[in-house]
Amino acid sequence: MRVLLFGTYERDYPRIAVIRSCLRRAGVEVLERHVAVWDNGVNNWAAGPETLVRLLAAEARLLARPRAQFDVVLVAYPGQLDLPAARRAAQGRPVVFDPLVSLADTLVADRARFRRGSLAAQALGALDRFAFRRADVVVADTAAQAALYRTLGARRVEVCFVGAEERLFGPGWRRPAEFVALFVGKLIPLHGLTTILEAARLAPAVRFRVVGSGQLERELDDAPPNVERVPWLEYERVPAALHRCGCALGIFGTSDKARRVIPNKVFQALACGAPVVTADTPAARELLTDGESALLVAPGDPAALAAAIRRLAADRALAEAIAAGGEAVFRRNASEEILAARWRGLLESVH
Repeated sequence: MRVLLFGTYERDYPRIAVIRSCLRRAGVEVLERHVAVWDNGVNNWAAGPETLVRLLAAEARLLARPRAQFDVVLVAYPGQLDLPAARRAAQGRPVVFDPLVSLADTLVADRARFRRGSLAAQALGALDRFAFRRADVVVADTAAQAALYRTLGARRVEVCFVGAEERLFGPGWRRPAEFVALFVGKLIPLHGLTTILEAARLAPAVRFRVVGSGQLERELDDAPPNVERVPWLEYERVPAALHRCGCALGIFGTSDKARRVIPNKVFQALACGAPVVTADTPAARELLTDGESALLVAPGDPAALAAAIRRLAADRALAEAIAAGGEAVFRRNASEEILAARWRGLLESVH
């Protein structure tokens, strides 16, 4: 089978890197028709006029019909605008769309970049619906997310977990001499930075390390003294940080989107064998069991988060049991071996 990975996607984004690796592991030949827009560190969600011009130019280039022979077109995140060009490239072949997010859900409901009911919000909603209806299959990262995609007009939705790149993220966690609660990721509402900082105030004896930057980074200006800020960490160094942490923090936001997703960071921590603390949501429950493979706490509840972190810091046996349980769940449900078979079967079902 030959798959044409298509669009303006960010080539090294974790979801896309995992898909590429899984397809090759499954014996699928991956061809690429890619025009860069979001690569080289561009902030996808702070796009201005220059990015719009670059995006429109990229879409024009994608309209050229590919010369390669292929069986299925796979449009990768963020690909809502890529669907018309993908349909032209497919020339009657199936088009599979892996959006990862709804643009309206992300930019309006979650990040509040645009006001609900505004022209921009309406346009983003229309773009989501247009793209989802143009694809033969839309792939969701959780069943909770799949339910949203169906309301947006997707004709057929399949679920495939995000997973983690196993060339980087693998077992190796050992409880460190000094316990550190580690957060790595974008500082956006989904991740619940406010909840993490409030939890740190409630657990002053525990060290917290927050790695990342983004929309809410100014909240760190008033962080308590037990919070260490690291603005940037090279992607290749994240596994080592996870191997040395006391526990890895997931997401704690209270938006509807936060209830529907399991982020990259959680899969990466599980793959590394680190004990995970994250919000107790419908999406998290699709993979994790509280007290066995993670500690799940109420979203937006600093006291519950602080209590969970203190439990892991005080109880070595519990931390090691949660770590082992999380790694086992990852191997059974979200390893590249498992996801490779899932992606192959999904693509064969439309071919």
